[in-house]
Amino acid sequence: MNKIEALKKDLTQITEVSSKEIFGIQTDIKVPKFNETSEYCPKIDVNYVFDDSTTTAILLGLKFNKRVFLQGLHGTGKSSHIEQVCARLNWPCIRINLDSHVSRIDLIGKDAIVLKDNKQVTEFQEGILPWAFQNNVSLVFDEYDAGRPDVMFVIQRILEAEGKLTLLDQSKVLSPHPYFRLFATANTVGLGDTSGIYHGTNQINQGQMDRWNIVAKLNYLEEEKEIEIISKKVSASSEEKKIIGSMVQMANLTRKGFEQKDISIVMSPRTVIMWAENYKIIKDIKSSLNFTFLNKDNYKVINSNPKCFCLAHLSCKNYQLRISNYGRRSFISKNKTACRKKTRIQWGEI
Repeated sequence: MNKIEALKKDLTQITEVSSKEIFGIQTDIKVPKFNETSEYCPKIDVNYVFDDSTTTAILLGLKFNKRVFLQGLHGTGKSSHIEQVCARLNWPCIRINLDSHVSRIDLIGKDAIVLKDNKQVTEFQEGILPWAFQNNVSLVFDEYDAGRPDVMFVIQRILEAEGKLTLLDQSKVLSPHPYFRLFATANTVGLGDTSGIYHGTNQINQGQMDRWNIVAKLNYLEEEKEIEIISKKVSASSEEKKIIGSMVQMANLTRKGFEQKDISIVMSPRTVIMWAENYKIIKDIKSSLNFTFLNKDNYKVINSNPKCFCLAHLSCKNYQLRISNYGRRSFISKNKTACRKKTRIQWGEI
């Protein structure tokens, strides 16, 4: 059985399973699960923790053939959420990074010169979109808000659940496979870069946004849940879990500082995972923080000692981020006026 035949399975090879039992979420709906897996199914991450709202949105898309759009800040696990849901349902999943270099030809296909019977002939080679459209595949467009306008209008054809795909070059009209599903992930919600950190994103035609049946937001998790996820991800010991708790608390501080426009970069869950992984390797929290986060911007560690260190931005001497084991962390300022606005947040021992 070749790859194409493996995907075109008999539709009776599907079992209805409980979402509550498989994903541990509150919403209990019966969702289809393929009895056999394929090479296009993502690998299962046994330590993955599912977000109730996001998982429900994805399952509704799979169950009822809804087009699902996931929006959230970077590093929150939008694409991996879709992959892990599909992995547990043996549902083939293909991801396409929809950057500005992906063209209409890449998606639809093109004429190519091939060798047949020792002769060069011109033959149409279909792209990923017609192929996925005709198979039981969950197609995920990553960085959807970075796509080119001409590409977006190609995708718009299949945003309707019963929409057909017309190949003008081939004079063909394709019908969707009953288990073809479409997802998209983006850092913005179609309004362009309003935060200043997502350069290259575009505004999305609101007529197209209106065609997405479900729009879900996946932002930073609750502190306890994030600690649990990261601890499982890096197989942390009980002592290391305490340190990860402090890492997550610091990450939350950078997020608050970013919201208040005090700092220009934000520490995502992905960054905290990398920080924890680097710490496990070198056993030095200061160096691992430098490698993972601080060197990405003009921050440096000053006034460092084993139990306290202070971060300062090289381009702005007014703001510093002090971290200590005395239960305090704060943005401090040498400017007396700005100093009145400083915030203090409880901090665990680092």
